[in-house]
Amino acid sequence: MQSVSATMSGASLQTLHTSIPRATERALYVGLRCPACTANLKALPYHALGGIHRPIACQECSTVLTQERGIWLALYKNREEHFERFIRDYETVRKLEGRGSDDPQFYLSLPYCDRTGCNSWQWSIRSRTYKYIEGKILPAIRENASDSLTILDLGAGNGWLSYRLASLGHRPIAVDLQTNDFDGLGAVVHYRHALPSLFPRFQAELDRLPFEAGQFDCAIFNASFHYSENYDRTLAEALRCLRPGGTVVIADSPFYTRDESGQQMLEERRRSFRKVFGFSSDSLASREYLTKDMLLALEVRHDVEWTTHRVWYGFRWVCRPLVAKLKRRREPSQFRIYTARVSP
Repeated sequence: MQSVSATMSGASLQTLHTSIPRATERALYVGLRCPACTANLKALPYHALGGIHRPIACQECSTVLTQERGIWLALYKNREEHFERFIRDYETVRKLEGRGSDDPQFYLSLPYCDRTGCNSWQWSIRSRTYKYIEGKILPAIRENASDSLTILDLGAGNGWLSYRLASLGHRPIAVDLQTNDFDGLGAVVHYRHALPSLFPRFQAELDRLPFEAGQFDCAIFNASFHYSENYDRTLAEALRCLRPGGTVVIADSPFYTRDESGQQMLEERRRSFRKVFGFSSDSLASREYLTKDMLLALEVRHDVEWTTHRVWYGFRWVCRPLVAKLKRRREPSQFRIYTARVSP
């Protein structure tokens, strides 16, 4: 592990709202806030939040938080329109890429085995990332928290990470824009017989999370941070939700040593999408990759210090930069895990 920068200044964090029970009871409750006006709503027991619940109305702006198939719909109207094309295009691409299955064992086997065989190389990366998070990062967080962690799974997709975390005894909350039944939050039903109860699911954007401040031990960007249209806003929102001493994790977002390589990747991707899918991959103004300069800028603006974790993805993966150089191609993306801790 290595630090991206040498210094770290204190991070200010909004304290937990008084509507959430204190002391030992606090970790068992989750405080909600309005996705439209950000007013505090109410605190619900964690396990009740994962079940069927009556709608919750905001007393400030009359927004109503409702559920559909057990998924909390926390994407307010104006933002639904903003993300409409992305949700449609992303679902189309994922179907054509062979994501999802009619076999529940497909979901229960993730990330260790892709039973469809369509995206095995990606799941090989995901599985090694997850093993590192499970074996190295979560134990370090537990030194400063209870054994059972309350964790935001940001960009949860079909919920495989939340399923694994829940199986370890943690309290995950899955957040994603996609709610479909094959690759979105609707697919979480495949885990219902493998867990005592399903974990909570929220359709929400990462820049406007429907949770009160200061109540989570960890927030994991699950191969999702690079979809952000504004890294500053996205990181600030995750940090807002963390308790003092909490940890943010960025996993499986493409990293390049040179910004030019990232820009070249974006152009190649857009050409490929137009050829294969008939449209460009630009329905959101996503950044799509990270560089050292981007990470350093986030450090300065948010008073955090990144720790870089290098995961062993295999000999062939290590050789990719050398192979690309010999073939005079652009540098390939690298995957690393970045963590930062909120000051106690």
